[in-house]
Amino acid sequence: MPHTLLRLAMPLAAALVALLTAGGALAAPRCMLAPPGQTQRIAVDGTGRPMLLHLPRGFDAQSPAPIVFLLHGSGGTGAGILAESRLAAAADRHGFIVAAPDAGIPAGKGFVWNIPGVPTTRGTVPGPHAANDTAYIETAIDRLVAAGCVDPARVYVTGLSGGGRMASWLGCVAADRIAAIAPVVGLRAGNPSRDDERRPDPATCRPSRPMPILAFAGDHDTTNPIDGGGAGYWRYSMHAAEQRWAALDHCTAAPTTQWVKPGIYEESYTGCADGSTVIGRITVGETHHWIADDDVMWAFFARYSRQP
Repeated sequence: MPHTLLRLAMPLAAALVALLTAGGALAAPRCMLAPPGQTQRIAVDGTGRPMLLHLPRGFDAQSPAPIVFLLHGSGGTGAGILAESRLAAAADRHGFIVAAPDAGIPAGKGFVWNIPGVPTTRGTVPGPHAANDTAYIETAIDRLVAAGCVDPARVYVTGLSGGGRMASWLGCVAADRIAAIAPVVGLRAGNPSRDDERRPDPATCRPSRPMPILAFAGDHDTTNPIDGGGAGYWRYSMHAAEQRWAALDHCTAAPTTQWVKPGIYEESYTGCADGSTVIGRITVGETHHWIADDDVMWAFFARYSRQP
């Protein structure tokens, strides 16, 4: 993986990479942050933090592409989850960009995400001076759009475990930038309620628009059991999270459960506002690790774009 650190400048600097056409109008900026088919570490100006960026093979520098933010699990790194998920290979097959950042709170050899009001794996709630991961990712989206790399209507987020919790949080608070999310063994719909930890607190997840959801889980997961329990940042069941997202998305059809292939079934909520859906995809016998089918994930994401 190249070690060169390229700088992702502020939106105003996008004008510096735009070229004047013969008619005198500014052309769209060319995305020059990494060679197609390679992964590059880039700096996100205004944050003091880098991230890994993979541009797919055949990427057209003059045509902004969809992007998937890939968030590592607690104690992990962007490089680690990029290797584990093999999402860069899926990006090359389907033509989307992958961004793999590190979370903002150091934890051993890796990092953990700052989800406001929720304890980290160390058992403490991040204080007011902890790194703001939500602002960091929102800034990265804005910079990548301004650099001409990313289509702002097609920004998606996935993540493993703690990264799945962070993806869920972004679905709650950054729906104005994100078109759909696909947490892996980590779906949430807000913080556990203080009055009843078996339910999500409605006050902590109020997206500005319906959010399409595809969640992957294993029915032998003892870290984030689909029936609830686990550490204080999990508690309520996957089914409770699905039901809350279905309510937020104003789904009207009765939920359905069907086997989609041997050993894998889906719980689906349809008839939702703006064509959104809420799907839990459960693999029998699987535990707490990256179990997502990357092609299935991308097929889901490709159905959605964020409307202005």
